[in-house]
Amino acid sequence: MGATETFNIVIVGQAGRLQYEALLFAASLRARSPGFQGRLLVAEPQPAPLWPGDPRISNDDVRAALQDLGAEILPFESRHFGNAYPHGNKIECLAALPGDRPFVFFDSDTLVLDELSDVPFDFDRPSASLRREGTWPQIELYGPGYTDTWRSLYDRFGLDFESSLDLSWPDEFWRRYLYFNAGFFYHRDARDFGERFLRYALEIRDSPPPELVCQSLDPWLDQVALPLVIHSFGGGRDTLPEGFLDGNTTCHYRVFPLLYAREADRVVEALEEIAAPNRLKKVLKQYEPIKRMVYQGRGAKVRALFDRQNLPHREQAIRNRIRREGLWMR
Repeated sequence: MGATETFNIVIVGQAGRLQYEALLFAASLRARSPGFQGRLLVAEPQPAPLWPGDPRISNDDVRAALQDLGAEILPFESRHFGNAYPHGNKIECLAALPGDRPFVFFDSDTLVLDELSDVPFDFDRPSASLRREGTWPQIELYGPGYTDTWRSLYDRFGLDFESSLDLSWPDEFWRRYLYFNAGFFYHRDARDFGERFLRYALEIRDSPPPELVCQSLDPWLDQVALPLVIHSFGGGRDTLPEGFLDGNTTCHYRVFPLLYAREADRVVEALEEIAAPNRLKKVLKQYEPIKRMVYQGRGAKVRALFDRQNLPHREQAIRNRIRREGLWMR
């Protein structure tokens, strides 16, 4: 496994918490991955009828700090999702990406911990995050099972369902079926990938197979369409070796209380080291959860509530414990 070819990174940055998360991502990339030679693109949705207000980065200090870190603001149009389904940003922004290099998309609530240029991406065989729970579909007592639900989607788009299965897991167990968290994904051609991602997502949303009649697609639409897109491009669950993304190289922390509750000591140390320089601190502390968790010690209080060697199996149980202690923030 050698170093991968040069690629671009795209994250979403917009008004609200994502602008601060994007800044923290950019700072972690520069601090921990000095060998990265591609472009860091911060995709910014533009004002449009699908947004009730202006979705662009609202804090001028954040914008300036991003630019100081070498990030490029990439405007894109929201034509299909917008405020009604903000997860759709990760689909629609791909149309604005340059086509000259492969891309890796990361959710903004991600930290870079080590050299990204050492990750052995195979951009011809895309994949996505396997750090997920069995959140979709939710099987109803008298409704279709996993096989019938997923098969209906593969059939809709002319894809081979059987080759997507992991036969090491039993029939009707969720891990048997191709399912990802959309916290990262990658491919050689952002425009081709984005066009197919958009087409599949819109058809699932607007004209779902009958087998989906009992299923909610909010907020799961992106994670329902993503496995189909990856499979259609010849990718899958095993095309990226374990231990890099969602491991030694990156951490998709989701929200700061969860980071302090469950991530390894090295992740907490990286966060606090990356956020320490005064030029970043004066900007990041404008976001209340970072101010309270990172700079004022609430994160340490959350961390003391949990044994990282014996965490609850379900994320919801972790969230509930933090809420009971009055320490949940987002």
